[in-house]
Amino acid sequence: MNLTKIRKSEKILRWTPHDVVMNVLVYFFNFLILAGMFFIFLHLKGEGLVELIVNLRVSLHFASFLAAIIILLFIYFFFEDKNFLKNSANSEMIFFVLEVSLFICYAIGHYVNMFIRPFALPALLIMFLANRRSAVFVNIIFTIIVFLMDVFSGQVWIITYTSLFNCFASGLVATFCVNKDCSRIKLLSVSWIISLPAVLGVFLILLGAGFTGALHLLVLSACSGPFAVMDFIILLPILEFLFQRVSCFKLAELTDHKSKLIRRLIAEAPGTFNHSIVVSNIAEACATAIGEDALFARTCAYYHDIGKLRRPEFFSENIMDGNSPHDELMPELSANIIRSHVQDGYELVRKSGMSRSIANICLEHHGTMPILFFYGKAKKYTDGEVDIKDYCYHGPKPQSKIAAILMIADGCEAASRSLKNRSRENVMAIVRKIVNDRMELGQFDECEITIKELNIIIHTVVNNLTGIYHKRVEYPKINLNGLNLNKDTGKEE
Repeated sequence: MNLTKIRKSEKILRWTPHDVVMNVLVYFFNFLILAGMFFIFLHLKGEGLVELIVNLRVSLHFASFLAAIIILLFIYFFFEDKNFLKNSANSEMIFFVLEVSLFICYAIGHYVNMFIRPFALPALLIMFLANRRSAVFVNIIFTIIVFLMDVFSGQVWIITYTSLFNCFASGLVATFCVNKDCSRIKLLSVSWIISLPAVLGVFLILLGAGFTGALHLLVLSACSGPFAVMDFIILLPILEFLFQRVSCFKLAELTDHKSKLIRRLIAEAPGTFNHSIVVSNIAEACATAIGEDALFARTCAYYHDIGKLRRPEFFSENIMDGNSPHDELMPELSANIIRSHVQDGYELVRKSGMSRSIANICLEHHGTMPILFFYGKAKKYTDGEVDIKDYCYHGPKPQSKIAAILMIADGCEAASRSLKNRSRENVMAIVRKIVNDRMELGQFDECEITIKELNIIIHTVVNNLTGIYHKRVEYPKINLNGLNLNKDTGKEE
């Protein structure tokens, strides 16, 4: 199999002047917001607004530190993940999380108690909305901003430095003790572990100060973790909606058979639904095998053919009586109908408010592959040459490993159903042929999948297909007429 076209290097998206301008505006605008929040907090603390304006020294010091922090945030994402930074909405999401978390921490500290502030909140949100590495760095940035606000707002030094430790340690514990696939109940149970740094900090204060009567501070600090988790549960769906992100909770909702589009698929295109279920099992196994997000792969598999809802009767898996409507159509028109399901799927997913990342799979899972059945049919009907481009999907080609997995799983599941002999050797041969054909047509040129990962995917697909379509024993033909299975058989009547 020719796999020389696979490129292991990560594809970096090209920046446009519009991307640069939008990012500059987002960073500058949020610098003003954070600076404004600092002055408002000082004013609410009791400082007069006139005194704040007059005290240029404090203002300039805080603004200069804040500017340095924001520049550091930009530098980190520029070198760590340019593709993430390219979309200014992602930068706005980071700042929005920081600003909301700062507001909540200030409100709780000002009106309740300084030691119950939910310091782990931004780390939890960024980990579920982005990734763990970004969550760790955002937690550092949040810790520094909280420390600066405590220092410049005149907090007692022992509270300031304790909060510095609590904020950094609580966020760090949250990012490494919580998994992205955990349930809400598990989150609440782990939240007490997130509180341990805060409890330790308050305990050291009480131990060092030697005063009693303040043990209630230990109880308050122990509640900081659960409070952060409760805020997280409330804010996460709001942020998912605002910034079109998907977390494990959202993916679980989308794969529920009670969700709107899945209910339609079951009712209107049962064959496509059954095909999607099998593909989802294969895609999930393949994603797990190469270290990708298995739940995201499963969700994409559920929706990859959702565009067939527009004309379900034109797809073979939904034709029950054996009479295909394509028999009465020209091959070119049939190809257009089949090809349109990818664009229809994209539009249906976006119209339903789902993430663009799921919608893109609808467009990419066929790449620019030719529709060979109708291409061959057209060649029979015409004497001249037929342009194969008229019978190809419009793409784009798979842009991610998940899209490549879906392309392979989709093709292999459909092809294996046509096999009369589903022995492991025959399944392996057809899977290798499908992957090789897509390689020869350059379908994986634009994603970062490797040769090693493709081989792992091939064996995983074969294992799953042979498990699904395994050989069954032939049941003996026994005449049941005259047999009495009544439990009272043998008893005298």
